Amino acid sequence: MKEIYLDNSATTPLSPIAKEAILSAMEVYGNPSSLHPVGQAAHTRIETARREIMASLGARNGEGQLLFTASGTEANNLAILGAAYAKPRRRGGRILTTDSEHPSVDAAMQALQADGFEVVRIPTREGVLDLAAFAEALNDRVFLVSMMMVNNESGARYDLSRAFSMAKSKNRDIVTHTDAVQGYLKCKFTPKALGADLVTVSAHKIHGPKGVGALFVSSDALRRRDLVPVTHGGGQEGGFRSGTENVIGISAFGAAAKEGMEQFSSNILRMKELREYACERLSELPVHLNLPKGESAPHILNLTLPDIRSETMLHALSQSGICISHGSACSSHSAKHSAALVAFGLRPEQIECSVRISFSSYNTKEDVDALVIAMSDAIGRLVRVKR
Repeated sequence: MKEIYLDNSATTPLSPIAKEAILSAMEVYGNPSSLHPVGQAAHTRIETARREIMASLGARNGEGQLLFTASGTEANNLAILGAAYAKPRRRGGRILTTDSEHPSVDAAMQALQADGFEVVRIPTREGVLDLAAFAEALNDRVFLVSMMMVNNESGARYDLSRAFSMAKSKNRDIVTHTDAVQGYLKCKFTPKALGADLVTVSAHKIHGPKGVGALFVSSDALRRRDLVPVTHGGGQEGGFRSGTENVIGISAFGAAAKEGMEQFSSNILRMKELREYACERLSELPVHLNLPKGESAPHILNLTLPDIRSETMLHALSQSGICISHGSACSSHSAKHSAALVAFGLRPEQIECSVRISFSSYNTKEDVDALVIAMSDAIGRLVRVKR
């Protein structure tokens, strides 16, 4: 049975180029902090990958620094906690975020709230960032704005350039951070054009390996000393993230980023066409497409089934070799309803019946056809069983 993988927002298959980079880097066993030739060979691998990822972000020399982490989650925590504790005067200050963030951001916000910081969550109903509510919350106590670029469950793309511009107009020293994990190499942006001081990205969402992420830090943020480490030790990554670097993962991250940058336009076009085709085909079924009112990313589609729990549909599709999901992989075992879909405006009973389809450039229209056929068959069987 052919496997059809349509859960690319959770993770992506390794690209052949990333696999080659892993095999090659496995021969480079030196510690990149060592000064002898074996260590410097590893160091060279890291710096090559750093340049490749910076280039894929559209960041030029002198515009900032890239810090490697073990995941997007760690990069988000470094950005948020590192900014909050960078200066004593920020204690108890106000942070603006959205009501639909990834758990790695929301949990960090909850930790800061418990420590006396004020966190204001801006509404994102129907996938649209409420800029009026943002403007109202933007007072003199705000020191950090942290908002995701693309929602990992609805596919909504938020108007960050407007929000960050409003923040900087209020106070140029406000730190702006975006979790760009779902937008990286899926949406056109640069940190500078976005007005972002801090940008989180991750390897395994772009056909790289799991276990490696990165945080871009702008030169302005470095100059203002807007970030302090949250992991202490040997002072790797410019002192911001101690711990021996994952040379193998970083090398493959760089290779995947370079390939993704070179194929960016064609990949975006392919994913956009697949999403539009899926919308067209799925409209033939008794499902409701949860389409954002504003701009959408090209690779994510959320829909609500007709009174069929998402887990039931996932099991039915799995029997046909088709892989989709019912939300964020990072919270798939949680008994709570998806905060992102609650924020989107879905009722609890709708959320229980909602699934996410997410594409990569590896997918085809034949994959969509197979999904629609299998889903149609499952709906027919499951609805009859309920009756």
